[in-house]
Amino acid sequence: MIEEKLTAAVIEGLKALYGGEVPVGQVQLQKTKKEFEGHLTLVVFPFLRLSRKKPEETAQEIGAYLLAHTPEVAAFNVIKGFLNLTVASSAWVELLNVVHADAQYGITAVTDRSPLVMIEYSSPNTNKPLHLGHVRNNLLGNALANIVAACGNRVVKTNIVNDRGIHICKSMLAWQKYGNGETPQSSGKKGDHLVGDYYVAFDKHYKAEIADLVAKGMSKEEAEAASPLMNEAREMLIKWEAGDTEVRALWSMMNRWVYDGFDETYRKMGVGFDKIYYESETYLEGKEKVMEGLEKGVFYRKEDGSVWADLTADGLDNKLLLRSDGTSVYMTQDIGTAKIRFDDYPINKMIYVVGNEQNYHFQVLSILLDKLGFAWGKGLVHFSYGMVELPEGKMKSREGTVVDADDLMEEMINTARETSAELGKLDGLTQAEADNIARIVGLGALKYFILKVDARKNMTFNPKESIDFNGNTGPFIQYTYARICSVLRKAAEAGITIPAALSANITLNEKEEGLIQLLANFAAVVSQAGEEYSPSMIANYAYDLVKEYNQFYHDFSILREADETVKLFRLTLSANVAKIIRLSMALLGIEVPERM
Repeated sequence: MIEEKLTAAVIEGLKALYGGEVPVGQVQLQKTKKEFEGHLTLVVFPFLRLSRKKPEETAQEIGAYLLAHTPEVAAFNVIKGFLNLTVASSAWVELLNVVHADAQYGITAVTDRSPLVMIEYSSPNTNKPLHLGHVRNNLLGNALANIVAACGNRVVKTNIVNDRGIHICKSMLAWQKYGNGETPQSSGKKGDHLVGDYYVAFDKHYKAEIADLVAKGMSKEEAEAASPLMNEAREMLIKWEAGDTEVRALWSMMNRWVYDGFDETYRKMGVGFDKIYYESETYLEGKEKVMEGLEKGVFYRKEDGSVWADLTADGLDNKLLLRSDGTSVYMTQDIGTAKIRFDDYPINKMIYVVGNEQNYHFQVLSILLDKLGFAWGKGLVHFSYGMVELPEGKMKSREGTVVDADDLMEEMINTARETSAELGKLDGLTQAEADNIARIVGLGALKYFILKVDARKNMTFNPKESIDFNGNTGPFIQYTYARICSVLRKAAEAGITIPAALSANITLNEKEEGLIQLLANFAAVVSQAGEEYSPSMIANYAYDLVKEYNQFYHDFSILREADETVKLFRLTLSANVAKIIRLSMALLGIEVPERM
């Protein structure tokens, strides 16, 4: 790479000029600011102790040395203590050849010895369908898994389904009381939607019950404690934990409806998992680990029989692990799931993709796992992300005001179909091709709009903005990819073959050099995105690349270029821009259409 060659040349130059050696880390090369001439800027201040000269004089001497001894340097200029280097066209062509030769440029191959990273995402409850919040979680988790794998790690994508607890019993009880035997088959509804309806029904009847009790003279707290409906739900949970045959049969039937619904949603969203765990199968393991910790003195028991962890020495408080009636809490389940996962896989790092409202939970979990002896406990990563809302505001599951994931995806596909048709982007396509393009564009718009935002920030998802074919959107990037594919098809039809490697004997313009520099940066961007767990870095890189290419496409001819050498160069450049767009978007879980 150019930066590596220049770094080595600077080190040699310093030795030749001043008789001293410097470590690689002291050679700081950065992209030259737009207001100055050059491609790369060298900061010379770290070398003044060797030169014992002024910054400007030192920069001039280093520049002159590089110009005389380094073919990659065509010119230089000095601004105070900064040496701006202009890279020779031949070096840019060589760099493009490097990118061109590697179909998976920027992606690190995985071996059997690669570290194993487990990434948990989705984590739905089986009392309701997936909603917009789950969409952000799934898209972030899937993209993160792709990026971590692209950085040379083995990745296991995992999901923990919260399929037990009082919230599940609420849906079950409501169906038992008000369902009249309704099923997904009899109603024509997806199973997760059907069960979600009964979760909302429970809340509706519960609120009415509370209002009635308050009207009869109880306080709100007294009414909540006396609620027959809520007490029935609690009794159902106790029966479930005791293995009651009737309750377990109802639970199995309704959960199966939900699982089938989830699978359909995941398929449409384009996400999946290597291993799915269920809370109903892990919480008992968690109770065992808690009891083991109790025996070892890691935890303590209160007089009412409940079990706690004292984390005051860690700057936190006391954390409940088992209730007085022996039932478990979320923390218990997470400990059990961790134990089973550690038994199943030789995990080197564990990443949990969970919203920022659970920051404290994962701070505690990390400490508890470490105390219980899990090697990766202290180093677990909580990939904490912000809330996602619509322009209308927040959503509430119990009140049935959530934005359903299935409805949202269908709306995005329909909007993409209408917008594409209005702009004439579906002209000449068969119905099947048009439908597939609408699906790719609609889902691409949704995914990109969510993933381009820094995950740590709260965000507002605006469906209308996301589907725009101009600006920082998925459709804009997809359309540019399709445009390049069209150019490459026309070239092939004209009998033009893109060479395996380009001749370095060509003079490039500023736009071409800038594009090659951007292409070559892809490898560093993937690496940084993996280190910082940042899908938005990939998204915004893809937008910058597409924006630069479109300016180039507007300003310069490709197929109509008279000089055959230049034409082949621009076709090769375009093909590699398309490749990097495809690789970038694939990391985000986004398809790109070849026609549009």
